[in-house]
Amino acid sequence: MASPDGLPPLRAVIDAHGLSPKKSLGQNFLLDLNLTGRIARQALPFDNVTVVEVGPGPGGLTRALLAEGAGRVVAIEKDPRCIAALEEIAAHHSGRLDIVAADALTVDLAGLAAGGRIKIVANLPYNVGTQLLLNWLTPPDWPPAWESLTLMFQKEVAERIVAAPGTDHYGRLSVLAGWRARAKILFDVSPAAFTPPPKVTSSIVHIVPREAPEPAALAKLETVTAAAFGQRRKMLRQSLKSLGGEQLLTSVGIDPQRRAETLSVSEFVALANAV
Repeated sequence: MASPDGLPPLRAVIDAHGLSPKKSLGQNFLLDLNLTGRIARQALPFDNVTVVEVGPGPGGLTRALLAEGAGRVVAIEKDPRCIAALEEIAAHHSGRLDIVAADALTVDLAGLAAGGRIKIVANLPYNVGTQLLLNWLTPPDWPPAWESLTLMFQKEVAERIVAAPGTDHYGRLSVLAGWRARAKILFDVSPAAFTPPPKVTSSIVHIVPREAPEPAALAKLETVTAAAFGQRRKMLRQSLKSLGGEQLLTSVGIDPQRRAETLSVSEFVALANAV
């Protein structure tokens, strides 16, 4: 029996193409088309944008993006076994789906849209999700090529992305995300929604870029946050000793006895600018 979009059910696609998920690629396939539709709708509207999907696998979310009206979807897939299944979707939606057989870590996003607007919507592979996000948050030019990110992460990673100062999850990723973007968790996804079920709950995070982040050199901000959170239980005068310690902190009006998790994003920016 065909699905509402006229294509075979995802389980039949997986069986037909022998797409057993590979742990080495961080694959966990979403088979519930109601859920993939809900995820796709979080990124609406799709008017005059290129929607980029990373790690589409058998194409569940891809189909949802097309069903929700995306005029052009670019699916970046590293696993060659999945290409044939994606080509069937492309044939069904003539001219609306482009398939890029590549590692997303190496793909130039701006080049995909030829200067147009981009929204990224993806059930990211768990093993590269954080690195992909960091790549998208830290391009040399800002604002970035993308205008929104609607992404699935392990819930623990999602909580780190949106964490506020003074909370247990606040860390380097929170600072970088808070510096250049606004992020919020939309909803959680049960392990039962996946094949195979992961051992953790997942979360959908929506991220939009700040038009004008506080000026700072990215390399210096990364250095400061790495040092501060590398010894997060120690006072900053100790954890930042190699960068100037107490003198550095007092120069920007920060109490040397404070700890990394208490500093705001603005205070980390001030430290980076003072290094």
